[in-house]
Amino acid sequence: MALTPSNMLPLGTKAPHFSLIDTVSDEMVTLYEEKGDQATVIMFICNHCPFVIHVNQGLVQLANDYISKGVRFIAISSNDVENYPADAPHLMKENAKTQGYPFPYLYDKTQEVAKAYDAACTPDFYIFNKDLELTYRGQLDDSRPNNGIPVTGKDIRTALNALLKGEKVATDQKPSIGCNIKWL
Repeated sequence: MALTPSNMLPLGTKAPHFSLIDTVSDEMVTLYEEKGDQATVIMFICNHCPFVIHVNQGLVQLANDYISKGVRFIAISSNDVENYPADAPHLMKENAKTQGYPFPYLYDKTQEVAKAYDAACTPDFYIFNKDLELTYRGQLDDSRPNNGIPVTGKDIRTALNALLKGEKVATDQKPSIGCNIKWL
């Protein structure tokens, strides 16, 4: 398990547009169709990473807590499925259903979307405001596999709560840490 931190895309960056296949519905999904009225959370995840497996149920709870508040969640897997077959689209679909993901789970076959977001690891999180300007990038919380800290989503919840109240999101943000994206 290689520890790879987020690249920390500059705050204020406009969300790069994408159109990707949702492995659950088998339909094309675009950022503009899926964006939230108040905020949009883009998550780079995958099936096999122990860091993602560790936070999966926390991600489901987080999304369920904020979807009704106008926040949309979009998960994207950009891993090389030839060398990492556990991350293949048909298994993404199965995993999304097993986990109960209340958000689309998109497949970035060319890895162009991950590169546009300067994503580095799984999980990697980005929060964009209603105008699709980056207000947060970094960790879910301080929990990691085997460190004994419970998964709460504290860092992302704090950022989302500030956005929803019309307050400025704190700029002191910790990078996420996880497995590196498996590049082609």
